Amino acid sequence: MQKKITKKTTLGEILKLPKAEEILKKYNVPCLFCPKMVYEIGRLQIGEIAKMYDLDLENLLKELNKI
Repeated sequence: MQKKITKKTTLGEILKLPKAEEILKKYNVPCLFCPKMVYEIGRLQIGEIAKMYDLDLENLLKELNKI
């Protein structure tokens, strides 16, 4: 069993999961298409991203934790 995804989980950790990119796209996470993502993927936390872009963090985490 994988560890639970929380607001402190990095984007890099999340993207290792199957179907994670599909869920992130559904929530319009813009970092997937940002040229700087390559440099920041290991430090950007999903909670910070959700706050910056006013994303529904609670439901995003629920969906990510189902995979």
